[in-house]
Amino acid sequence: MCRIKDLLQGRELFYVETHETVAGVARKMAERKVGATLVLEGGELRGVFSERDLMTRVVVAGVDPASTRVGAVMSTDVKTIEETEYHSAAMTLMQSHNCRHLPVTRSGRVVGFISMRDLMNYELARKTEELNHMQAYIHGAS
Repeated sequence: MCRIKDLLQGRELFYVETHETVAGVARKMAERKVGATLVLEGGELRGVFSERDLMTRVVVAGVDPASTRVGAVMSTDVKTIEETEYHSAAMTLMQSHNCRHLPVTRSGRVVGFISMRDLMNYELARKTEELNHMQAYIHGAS
């Protein structure tokens, strides 16, 4: 079993501040090729801003992204997970709360951000390795 902190090794913490404009945040997200970002204020988690927030709370609502602060349109009902939890706990939490991203904490402070894609990639790599071992065993036994 893999802990969340193991999946985050070597990653830089990417986040934006509540006062930044939606247009600026969207540009940063596009540059990094990410679909969501943490939103902090003074180092404290305030929410998450995702492509879904951009579509529903900005585009569809007809809000000006150049003048709207991300803090006004981010998701604030955000679940978090401790870095010492196992990846399976993150998957369960995401499924039960219908979300695709989780801020990762250490003693209540944000230290990372994990996505459903991260968890799926880990699972795929694990299953591929398991399959390779099984095939090697089968071919070795013949």
